[in-house]
Amino acid sequence: MGSSGGGGSDGGGDRQAQPLLGKLSESESSYSSSDEHLVNRTGEKSHLFCGFFLNFSLFGTGVVYTLTSATSMRAIQKANCYHKEGHDAPCSVGGDVYYMLVFGLAQVVLSQIPDFHEMAGLSVFAAAMSFFYSFVGVGLGIAKVIANGVIMGGIGGIPMVTTTRKVWRVSQAVGDILFAYPFSLVLLEIEDTLRPPETETMKTATRASIGITTLFYLCCGCFGYAAFGDATPGNLLTGFGFYEPYWLIDLANLCIVLHLLGGYQVYTQPVFAFLDRKFGGGATVVVVEVPLLGTRRVNAFRLCFRTAYVAATTALAVWFPYFNQVIGLLGAFTFWPLAVYFPVEMYLTRNKVAPWSNQWLAVHGFSLVCLLISAFASVGSAVGVFGSETS
Repeated sequence: MGSSGGGGSDGGGDRQAQPLLGKLSESESSYSSSDEHLVNRTGEKSHLFCGFFLNFSLFGTGVVYTLTSATSMRAIQKANCYHKEGHDAPCSVGGDVYYMLVFGLAQVVLSQIPDFHEMAGLSVFAAAMSFFYSFVGVGLGIAKVIANGVIMGGIGGIPMVTTTRKVWRVSQAVGDILFAYPFSLVLLEIEDTLRPPETETMKTATRASIGITTLFYLCCGCFGYAAFGDATPGNLLTGFGFYEPYWLIDLANLCIVLHLLGGYQVYTQPVFAFLDRKFGGGATVVVVEVPLLGTRRVNAFRLCFRTAYVAATTALAVWFPYFNQVIGLLGAFTFWPLAVYFPVEMYLTRNKVAPWSNQWLAVHGFSLVCLLISAFASVGSAVGVFGSETS
């Protein structure tokens, strides 16, 4: 599943595919006659279709990041409480709403920073944070397996009361897997700005990132289940399968929060940029006095829309505080159109694959299978979000 998403992303990096991405993101680049032919072959409906899912997924990722950050902030307080009061202490630190509001307020401020997406050090910082908490999760899982002296769990997974519940849980897990490579969303926007030889470098980086990410996911999932078996929490670092060393768990969760503070902006800047180009050109600019920063020029449209956008993602996170289920639903809903359908259509158009040829049938067969998997995961995840299946 990850490879199909990566393959689609790689295809988007080809120079001939650039107009598709440019049209989707309203790029200022010009089109050659062959480019226009490619756009005509793919069709305006495909652009609108994938544009809707792309922006929906970017918005949904903001909701997920708000949920995740709040969970990690609360976990830091609980870890400190368990360390002081003992592992059996109630340690009630309240719900996640307060932490979601804090995270949302921080994003309101960050979203007003000019050219935030052009800060080169942001990617390096986010990568360092991500590597750290991933290593901590894998390391603690391995240490727990060694301490247990036995591999917990079984091949059948966690038993459920009914077969129906088991099916829903499996479908939710599939949805979580489909969400596992969200970078494919911003990859479209990034590759829209690249030209050879940058595209080749991006392909190499994409393949490497998919391999490294897959390795970490497999290690976290396998060692986590081997360590806790049927009692495996939905989130290893916030579900308190681990209590000690508490300072390391605190540091890992802090890295998650710091990573997602910047990550939220990475996934919202394409939306902000698109709407700024569409509606923000003639917006009123006012001069305001900002404490500690002096006089600043503020774009009224940018201030109002970006604040409303952050408020909307925060409100949805508060409304549906089901971490695994929301991730599963978002991943299932957007995986097929963005990671399969759109790249497949670009591939067929660019390579002029004849309809109903063996290659055409094979590629569309693959697309159909992915669509069925997405539909299966969507149903189960929807049951988890809107029903009573929480984890």
